[in-house]
Amino acid sequence: MSIEILSQELSQVQVQDEHALEQFRIRFLGSKNVLKDLYAAIKDIPNEEKRSYGQQVNALKERAEQIYHEAKAALTQTLQSSHAEDLTKPAGDPMVGAHHPLSLIRREIIEIFNKIGFVVSEGPEIEDDWHNFTALNFPPEHPARDMQDTFFIQKGANELALRTHTSSVQVRVMENQAPPIRTISPGRVYRNEAISARAHCFFHQVEGLYIDKGVSFADLKQTLLYFAQALFGPQTQIRMRPSYFPFTEPSAEVDVSCSLCNAQGCNVCKYTGWLEIMGCGMVDPNVLEACGIDSNEYTGYAFGMGVERIAQLKYRVTDLRLYSENDVRFLKQFKPGML
Repeated sequence: MSIEILSQELSQVQVQDEHALEQFRIRFLGSKNVLKDLYAAIKDIPNEEKRSYGQQVNALKERAEQIYHEAKAALTQTLQSSHAEDLTKPAGDPMVGAHHPLSLIRREIIEIFNKIGFVVSEGPEIEDDWHNFTALNFPPEHPARDMQDTFFIQKGANELALRTHTSSVQVRVMENQAPPIRTISPGRVYRNEAISARAHCFFHQVEGLYIDKGVSFADLKQTLLYFAQALFGPQTQIRMRPSYFPFTEPSAEVDVSCSLCNAQGCNVCKYTGWLEIMGCGMVDPNVLEACGIDSNEYTGYAFGMGVERIAQLKYRVTDLRLYSENDVRFLKQFKPGML
């Protein structure tokens, strides 16, 4: 193609959109552009004409580059103008995200216990038999060791499992820290259960532990009363019913008075006026001794609650599966100002 033809083409070119701009770039400035043939032809031009010929080809290239950059700038300005905001319009609501309800409850529980000196401790979700069972006074024949309750990863001498409670973290704290100990252990735990509206194969717990000289059941009761009133309101009352846990003795289940009906009875509390929230008890001396703590010198209490259970009571969520389905319609209800 001759210099004259390309020069005429450049003088008539019109770039209307981004597609046309890209086609122009490929034709005149791309790796296989039409000007390359003109440069290659210089070797065949008589010596006395090479200088003039080369200057004409360079002028074509410079003109092509000028057209490209001017057209690109014009298209960019047009695009920006079409998307420019109308400053006279009223401002819209910003898109604000929401914390997960379990994160909200977990943080609130931690803040309540932080105020009375409890620190947060964390540990691995894959545990050995010692920390998950044996150190917590689970006999070898205890049902919780059965495959129906626990997800075992490795059986045998070095048995490993997904932790069934965050009490395993408390064992690690007792093994590595001398009393006094005042800690809470929030985290995810696993149970081999069928998934339903009331149960799931994984859930979240917050467990607490206090060990010192002279710790009594009265200290435990006062701590849990403080927690219940801080979380559910100052009018809240608690009651403790005898129960059994391998790692505490004596043990109790803790109920709070139903805030919906003022403890008068409704369908939420099954017309009892009470809602169960956690288990607790005095740390069994066997557990203290297994962790290297003298049970003749120290006593302690422990408690544990399900975060999902607390969230159910506070937010009236009736289906546990909602917490793990990531349904935006559910999660957006927990935006700031919505609760």
